[in-house]
Amino acid sequence: MRISELSARSDVAIPTIKYYLREGMLHPGEQTAATRAEYDESHLRRLRLIRALLEVGRLPVAAIKQVIAAVDDETLPIHRMLGIAHYALGPVVEPEQDEEWRTARAEVDRLIDELGWTVVEDAPTRDELAQTVVRMRQLGLRVDLAPYVEAARKLVTEVEMDTIPFDGPRDAAVEALVLGTVLYGKAFDTLRRMAQESESARRVGQRQRSGR
Repeated sequence: MRISELSARSDVAIPTIKYYLREGMLHPGEQTAATRAEYDESHLRRLRLIRALLEVGRLPVAAIKQVIAAVDDETLPIHRMLGIAHYALGPVVEPEQDEEWRTARAEVDRLIDELGWTVVEDAPTRDELAQTVVRMRQLGLRVDLAPYVEAARKLVTEVEMDTIPFDGPRDAAVEALVLGTVLYGKAFDTLRRMAQESESARRVGQRQRSGR
């Protein structure tokens, strides 16, 4: 297909496609003339991935380039490739140099061991959860992660991982991971807030009926 058709089918403007080509984010098409190239389904998949990373994942161009480099590195195992994309979606957390932080990080490490989860030692998600535990304690919240652990395990093993085509194109696998992580996460957060509103109404209604 010509670049005009690629633009129409991907809903990405031609100048933007040319920018991705210059930046190496999109692989070149097959040159058929001095000023003409042909593109195929692999270019459509790559543009869908870039849009997912940019519009859904909200990643900066530098991070998108890192993810795409992992996708293009065929020597990189798919699990490692997906990990690079997954970590790019999370915030950058700087470990704090105090006892409260070290205690929280040790608790996170112990929790992962007890669950039998395979999470690398330097995974940024370990520090992210440790930071959350620290903030919860500082604000006087009870740290009880067990219900959230079970909800996460069930959602990931029974729903989310089934959406990723591990045996398909690498672009498609990363796109599915990004979309699933962000959108399922957003849907879960929204449903939880709706449930909170409903439960608040139920409890207030009970109190009013009982005259309390």
